[in-house]
Amino acid sequence: MNKIVVGFDFSTGSANAVDLTIDIANKWRSDIRLVYVKSEGEDEGPVREEIERRNAGVAHLLKDIKLEYCIREGKVAEQLAAQALEDDALMVVVGTNGMSGFETNWIGKNTYRTITDSPVPVLSIREGFDFHKALETIVVPLDSTTETRQKVPFAARMAKTFGSTIHLLGLYTSESKDIRGLVDGYVDQVEKYLDKYDVKHVTEHLEVKKNLTVKTLEYADSVNADLIVIMTEQEKALTSWLIGNYAQQMLHLSKHPILSIRPEEISQSR
Repeated sequence: MNKIVVGFDFSTGSANAVDLTIDIANKWRSDIRLVYVKSEGEDEGPVREEIERRNAGVAHLLKDIKLEYCIREGKVAEQLAAQALEDDALMVVVGTNGMSGFETNWIGKNTYRTITDSPVPVLSIREGFDFHKALETIVVPLDSTTETRQKVPFAARMAKTFGSTIHLLGLYTSESKDIRGLVDGYVDQVEKYLDKYDVKHVTEHLEVKKNLTVKTLEYADSVNADLIVIMTEQEKALTSWLIGNYAQQMLHLSKHPILSIRPEEISQSR
């Protein structure tokens, strides 16, 4: 049975991540591996006692799945990625104000490094998000890059799991007919894919005049999105006025959960 790995550090954000992971794991019939990354020389005894106490408190929520934990030492992102590989994990879940080193106003290096290091998709949840709300609306932005469609199978799986509606967002970042044609073609292919697997969806096309990230988030806000699914590599055009690439910007600015998928991992998707 494939596991879902969840990062934990006793923060409210990481506790919320555990709760959401339990909900997903119950639906997928996947076991959960809670991972605590300790600092060098940190005493494991109190950590184990507190984790076991907390795990016992949520045991009644588990439906024929197991919640296990491990304590690792080293860099947070590297250790989560290593555990994901060892467990042949389906996904890694992190709370964006959890994990040591996170900052209040900037998501910090650990979330982004986890996304870039992880061999599997990473779901990041900002502290304060109402994760008790049904996952009704999933936004899937599509641009003119070849990789943009590779996020769709995992997004479709999430939508089928929760009965969500996928909002396909065709993003025009150029006046070029060729580039706009690529976007239209990719949107059409994805619509047919979702129809084939009976995934509810709607489609919107937007002109991007300034920033791809901002435009995506404005749309996500307008539909009260519960999840945005992105690739870790996206079009770089029109993003220069914000520091960092598309994934970094999304993590920094989004109040919505972000599911990040690396292009090279798609061939291994289940």
